[in-house]
Amino acid sequence: MTGKLRHASRERELESLATRQHGVASHAQLIALDFDEQWIERRLWERRLTPVHRNVYAVGHRRLAIRAPWWAALLAYGPGAVLSHQSSAVLWGIRRKRRGPIHVTAPCGRQGLRRRKGIWIHRCKLTEEDRESRDGFPVTTLARTLFDLAEVVSLDELKGAAEEAERLKLLRLPELEQCCERGRGRRALRPMRRLIAELGPPDEGRSPLEIRFPQFVRTHQLPTPVQNVDVLGHEVDALWPAAKLIVELDSWEHHGHRAAFERDRTRDLKLMIAGYRTIRVTHRRLDREARQLAAEIRQLLGIDP
Repeated sequence: MTGKLRHASRERELESLATRQHGVASHAQLIALDFDEQWIERRLWERRLTPVHRNVYAVGHRRLAIRAPWWAALLAYGPGAVLSHQSSAVLWGIRRKRRGPIHVTAPCGRQGLRRRKGIWIHRCKLTEEDRESRDGFPVTTLARTLFDLAEVVSLDELKGAAEEAERLKLLRLPELEQCCERGRGRRALRPMRRLIAELGPPDEGRSPLEIRFPQFVRTHQLPTPVQNVDVLGHEVDALWPAAKLIVELDSWEHHGHRAAFERDRTRDLKLMIAGYRTIRVTHRRLDREARQLAAEIRQLLGIDP
């Protein structure tokens, strides 16, 4: 391969890498692509590489994409680093994005784990069970994310994040239990045990609200609905077909995820146009307004009190 062809091939590889990483790349990655120090210095002088952190650069631009700071933070701490805590919760969609540092967990014992501007570094040994890839980012699993949050947020915030995970059908109580087993001695255990106790026991992978709602139906002697059924291309949590009445089990009252909230309302409107009525049920309604909720469902079903 001639020099020009080899250079063009490296440039394409760099473009592909930067695209996957939302426009950023590390010094080590550039060297691995066979770019030398002289090339890097020239690109920096030409402002075709822009420093973001030490040995981390924006490639071909100076304005970072929305998620580029996450990748830059990961690259700043090298292989093995993952998004964690509040940042992982945002990526999973169980917490709103707020101003503050990007949270990264990197392996214990690594050299150079100095604090960098805009990054909160957590030093911890993670097992493979605690790691996952989401939207192309290395990140702590949902269970591990909740476990880490348990040490840095209030119990109410932790419950809100867990309920949003449940609404998104991501929550698996057995995985939370396993995470607690791996985290013996951590401060997170007490709030996590309380959370698990309140959500209810694991039951064949179903979410806590999916377990509680049939119990509510039986207690209040309501007709048994069909659960997890398809209606106009959308899976709904519970349906009384004859009455065209849908129940969705979610947690917007406690903690909302704006994009998901808007999608749900758009779906509700589509179903309403087709003649379906949708009511939304949260843990709070089952805890505090069970009788009122049962009366409302009876009325909507056309059943005499």
